[in-house]
Amino acid sequence: MEFRYLGNSGLKISEITYGNWLTHGSQVENDVATQCVHAALDEGITTFDTADVYANTVAEEVLGNVLKGQRRQSLEIFTKVYFPTGPKGHNDTGLSRKHIMESIDGSLSRLQTDYVDLYQAHRFDVETPLEETMQAFADVVRAGKALYIGVSEWNAQQLREGHALAKELGISLISNQPQYSMLWRVIESEVVPASKELGISQIVWSPVAQGVLTGKYRPGGELPAGSRATDSKGGADMISRFMRDDVLEAVQLLEPIARDAGLTMAQLAVAWVLQNPNVASALIGASRPEQVRDNVRAAGVTLDEGTMARVDEAVGRLAERDPGKTRSPEARLT
Repeated sequence: MEFRYLGNSGLKISEITYGNWLTHGSQVENDVATQCVHAALDEGITTFDTADVYANTVAEEVLGNVLKGQRRQSLEIFTKVYFPTGPKGHNDTGLSRKHIMESIDGSLSRLQTDYVDLYQAHRFDVETPLEETMQAFADVVRAGKALYIGVSEWNAQQLREGHALAKELGISLISNQPQYSMLWRVIESEVVPASKELGISQIVWSPVAQGVLTGKYRPGGELPAGSRATDSKGGADMISRFMRDDVLEAVQLLEPIARDAGLTMAQLAVAWVLQNPNVASALIGASRPEQVRDNVRAAGVTLDEGTMARVDEAVGRLAERDPGKTRSPEARLT
């Protein structure tokens, strides 16, 4: 496993981060979740990402139980706050001081730890003054409940404003967690340049485009039983944007590229996002431990210019690049 600095900080994280969105507490049984986390640890992954909203807090509980007994100082544990949790009342969502201060305590209890290494704003809250949000995050850091602050799916302007306030408050806003893959490149034109300027790294989710870049979905073919594209509760709506025949046909062109590089298609997809120097880590999820062992082989891989050019030739014309696709909810979700 290779390690990279997270933003302009001294914190190193593993190039592959294990995330439990859509899996722990929902898609897979707890014993399988345990096997997946143990496989991650065995492969040298030290960074684990979750959120209070995943499976309505159950994912945090599962991760906390599995990591119990591990040396805490050897791990980097991340979680997030914003989306509705609990009974989903009028204050059970957003980035108000009330919700942040209550949510961090709940997350720490479920994760069975005194602190998280990174506490992330899961989205931008258009209904709460940014000053209130950042002051609450600063108080969380000063209370020793989080070491660093991050965000997820913030646009360039939001990153600049949040970073400026964090600096005034004497805390470190060091990361953004956006979607990024060969097929979803919306951060490249605005978010990445702003992040480089500010000293913010990307921790990217869905590097395999919800499984599309594995090549398992064939144009005109039957959907594989049990796949995400068939699971209405597990991301079928999100994956639908890629389930066009022209996209699926182009993805098949990646197979010989991966083979020539000595990689599986999934490994090629993860390695591709890690070629971006602003990316500190690629988030992977798993419903089976062998998926962890397969994807982790992308760590430390260098793709040469020829391979990167072949990838662009195969799928680049179909990639979504509109920076406007990085959007915040227009109102809090309740």
